[in-house]
Amino acid sequence: MVGLGGYDPRLPKSLIDLHIHVGGAVAPHILYSIAMQQGFKLPTKDYWEFVDLITAKSSNVKNLDDYLKIMHQWTEKIQSSPYAIERSLYEIIGKEYRSSRVEQIELRFNPMKRNLGGERDLDHIIHAAIRGMEMACLEYGVKACLIFCLAREFTYEQNEIILDKAIKYQTRGVAGIDLAGPESVNLELRLKDAQRYEKLFGRARAAGLKTTVHTGETVHTSGEGVIATLRYLKPHRIGHGIRAAYNDEALDHLADSGVVLELCPSSNLETHAVKDLDEFGYIVSRFKERKIPFTINTDGPYLLDISLASEATMLLDNNILTEDEVHECFRVAREASFIPH
Repeated sequence: MVGLGGYDPRLPKSLIDLHIHVGGAVAPHILYSIAMQQGFKLPTKDYWEFVDLITAKSSNVKNLDDYLKIMHQWTEKIQSSPYAIERSLYEIIGKEYRSSRVEQIELRFNPMKRNLGGERDLDHIIHAAIRGMEMACLEYGVKACLIFCLAREFTYEQNEIILDKAIKYQTRGVAGIDLAGPESVNLELRLKDAQRYEKLFGRARAAGLKTTVHTGETVHTSGEGVIATLRYLKPHRIGHGIRAAYNDEALDHLADSGVVLELCPSSNLETHAVKDLDEFGYIVSRFKERKIPFTINTDGPYLLDISLASEATMLLDNNILTEDEVHECFRVAREASFIPH
């Protein structure tokens, strides 16, 4: 169902995206332009081959590792300069507003994955990101903030530096931190991973930053990561968390905590974290049964070739959510946002 201007009238008049990665949200033609202007050597000079290279599809994505590999090998590298990250932030905010009326957006990225291993100055990267965000917000009247991603594959010391930068730039629009990257297949290592960052997350909260964590995102987990995350990291929100639906203990912990889940439907489908929309519907039904609050988000709109409006419409058209439930998701998102009301 589409109304005037191509917008589904069943959706709220303005949307909010809490979970969107800069590495998966810049239009291919913008990334191509940035790469060409900066003399970045691509494996192809054919634009359409480049688009295929940076778009997640069944032929090149079998799991979460494949999905992340696209960002690590291409999009994050192309965005690795002050000019590139500034333009990226600016373009994302404008596009999301124009395509889905996203009037509030929280953009997350790892600034240390944009400084070419220390070749570029981290503070210059961060300042440039802030400039791009502020200019887009000024032009479109959008509210936005940044979330800095710590990386599971980084050393503790590297992640500590990222936290220090988040605290330093808190008054400039950096609202929180995230912990991202694949969780270990080994249960014991997953628990140690959560314990490892307990002190850093405590520091973040004490400094007034908000926190979110990627967990329960792959088929080899069954909610244990969600339990460990709630116990040791005490986040305000959890990214994905879908495997908790298969673990009653994890559901109990989520229900008791009031922690909000950032659901990203197409991302979970493309990374094969869920088999199909029927399974995703089952997962959502489990959360609804326990009254666990959740939101609808994109994760990587251009990487997945989606928009926030199309994600919500997909859930409506497949009877996973009702119109009232979709509106409730965006109400929850506004309440759970790291951007002050």
